[in-house]
Amino acid sequence: MPTDLSPDEIERSHRWHAAECNNLAWQLSDLASRTPRQDQEMLDAAHASAFHWARVGNDLHAARANMLLGHVHAALGLGRTALEYAQQSSDFLVAHAPPDWEAAFAHAILAHAAFAAGEKSLHRQYHASAQALGKAIADPEDREIFLKTFHLIPGP
Repeated sequence: MPTDLSPDEIERSHRWHAAECNNLAWQLSDLASRTPRQDQEMLDAAHASAFHWARVGNDLHAARANMLLGHVHAALGLGRTALEYAQQSSDFLVAHAPPDWEAAFAHAILAHAAFAAGEKSLHRQYHASAQALGKAIADPEDREIFLKTFHLIPGP
């Protein structure tokens, strides 16, 4: 379908939608309980964010989108796909020395995915490392954001 938008406007639109969908999916994932409609909205938003970042983002955006997809799939009990997304995200981040908060999140999402997949030893391993990495987050605001999500991830 033809559009009157310039390439710059299209790019800005993709970036805006990617960020908005990302924020919505994280917001819904942080709820202690969700309705079935909210579950579907969370899943749709996470996939939409990944779609838009694929159009205008870089490899870091893709890794972060995969982290969100891993978290959302785990929250919905879709363990195998959650673990695949979380591992892809973690592999990229580990290779690129992420900031302290992002390393903690990567391990937390791996723990969540492992739990959803029924991988008990991986769950224990990643949960312990996420907990240790979370305590080491230097910025108090970043630590608080991490803990809000981490507290919703089942422990061993």
